[in-house]
Amino acid sequence: MSYSKEELVRYRIERAKESYEDAEYLVKEERWNAAANRMYYSCFYVVSAYLAFKGLTAATHSGLKSAFNQELIKPGRIDRADGVLFNRLFAIRQQVDYEDFADIQPEEIKPLLPKINGLIQDIEELIDEEDGH
Repeated sequence: MSYSKEELVRYRIERAKESYEDAEYLVKEERWNAAANRMYYSCFYVVSAYLAFKGLTAATHSGLKSAFNQELIKPGRIDRADGVLFNRLFAIRQQVDYEDFADIQPEEIKPLLPKINGLIQDIEELIDEEDGH
C-alpha cells in the first residue's frame, strides 16, 4: 500500500494519542506495568511522527531515542525536560517488558501522564508550525 508522508505523520500522531488514552485507562485500572508500556509508546509514536515529517527513520528504539535527542532536544525545539521524560519512559518500559518481577509503583508513573500529553501536543504543534500551518 502506498501512502504520503503527510498520511504517515498523521497516522503516527493518532497512534500516539490512542496509546495515551490506553495509558490513561490502564492507570485508572491500576495496571501500572501495562500503563508504563503504553506511556512509552505514546511518546515513541509522536517522536516517530516528527522523524517521518523530517524524512528520517530510526531502525531501533535506541536509534529513535538518539534521533529524538539530536533532532528535537539538542537544537532546542523541545524542552530538555521532555528528553529526560522520554529517556525515563524508555528505561521503565525496558524494565517492565523484559525483567522478571518488575513492578512499577503508582507514584512513579501517575505524575508522568500530563507530561506525556504535553509532549504529544508540543510535537504536533511543532510539526504544524514547521509545515506552515
